[in-house]
Amino acid sequence: MYSVGQKVLYGSNGVCVIEDITEKKVGREKIEYYVLKPVCAKSSTLYVPTHNEKLVSRIRFVLSADQIRDILKNFKSELSWDDNKLNRNDSFRAVISGARCDELISLVRLIYSKRAELEQRGKRLHVSDERFLREAEKMLCDEISDAFQIDGALALQMVLENATA
Repeated sequence: MYSVGQKVLYGSNGVCVIEDITEKKVGREKIEYYVLKPVCAKSSTLYVPTHNEKLVSRIRFVLSADQIRDILKNFKSELSWDDNKLNRNDSFRAVISGARCDELISLVRLIYSKRAELEQRGKRLHVSDERFLREAEKMLCDEISDAFQIDGALALQMVLENATA
């Protein structure tokens, strides 16, 4: 169970603070919710039912700077490019919904690499690949920015720094 004041990552919503744990009446029953405030979107509020295992499983603690350093230092990508767009979309969607830092790094590095390869041939990424890239970048940058107290551009630079390693 999470506590008020903790920073968590909630799916593609990025880093959030648990602002409250409250009950709301829905129909005849009272349901307990985590009230999440995204750090980068102060005007948004997310309500996650504490008893909904599927939604609560999308919440995880924000990694520390040391944990992120370890991931970057020991990084090995398991992700590869699939030329079949439907298969690739399914794979990329799974990475985004899983919200694991190491998998997000793999995804960002893979798409950057493919984009560079395509640009050399005068081509562009498919719009869906660009969308997955932006979503993964946002999630990573939110978490890394928070852990290291740096801005998003520096966080992205950290991810891409050793992309060929």
